[in-house]
This record gives sequence, C-alpha cells and structure tokens, in this order.
Amino acid sequence: MGVDNTSVIDFVSINQQGVVVLTISDHLEWDSENEHLLLLQEKINAYLGTIESGEIYESYPSAVDKEFEISVAVKYSPDKTALEFFEKVRIYLLSCGYGFSYCQL
Repeated sequence: MGVDNTSVIDFVSINQQGVVVLTISDHLEWDSENEHLLLLQEKINAYLGTIESGEIYESYPSAVDKEFEISVAVKYSPDKTALEFFEKVRIYLLSCGYGFSYCQL
C-alpha cells in the first residue's frame, strides 16, 4: 500500500456528502527531480482507470450511483511544484466529473 504501489487502492470511504473517496497514502518526501510526482501521477491515473473501467464497483459495490473524489494524504508538506501539480490534477479531474483533495497528516 502507498503511493509507490500503483496496483492497490489504499483506502476507500464514503464521506458525509455521500461521495466515494479513494485515498492515496503518500509517505514520500518531495524531491527536486520530481520522481515523487511521477509516482503520484501514476497512482492517480491507476485510480482514475479503476473508476472509469467500472472495476471499483466489483470491489466496492457501495460505490454504485455515487460521485467520486480522489484524495491524497501526504506525510510531508507539499512544495511549490507539488502544489502546482495538485491544482492541475484538481482542474483535470473536475473536467472529468470527479473531485480532488489533499491533506497533510
């Protein structure tokens, strides 16, 4: 589990608004080479693929007829590059009909 394992959804929950939240557990420090961001992008794309393929309904039937949000729970405070990346992801996912959020644990 974690940002470096793209084949696993780390956490699935339903928030108070009834939105299915797929959460990425991100324990990595931010790096100047942006390798961390590439891993995060791969994980987000994997989550998006799980939603769009309908695979999420097989493993989490309660998600049927609900909206989706992808959330990233980061251990380390995002740097400027990460914040810019998060904003681009938010805009893109919104255009696809999905929410996006991040929080620092």
